[in-house]
Amino acid sequence: MPIDTFDVKVVKIHRLHQESRIKAFVDLGVNDALVIKGLRVVQGKKGLFVAMPSEQGKNERWYERVQCVDKDVRSMISSKVLESYTT
Repeated sequence: MPIDTFDVKVVKIHRLHQESRIKAFVDLGVNDALVIKGLRVVQGKKGLFVAMPSEQGKNERWYERVQCVDKDVRSMISSKVLESYTT
């Protein structure tokens, strides 16, 4: 599916005002038909990045609950979330 067929909007940003690597939680709308809740804006060693919703397995490893198969879609989502977070 071409990337221009995705209409991605930040629905809600909850900024955290405490000293933590997690800077915000974000809800993302896709094509006015789907809402993905729980993306995180995280401060990493190389700057801010967007982490998809994840859960910890029984083996104590973390697994993404939402995965982008297409790297261009992942990049578009990250750009939109970080743009909304920084403005």
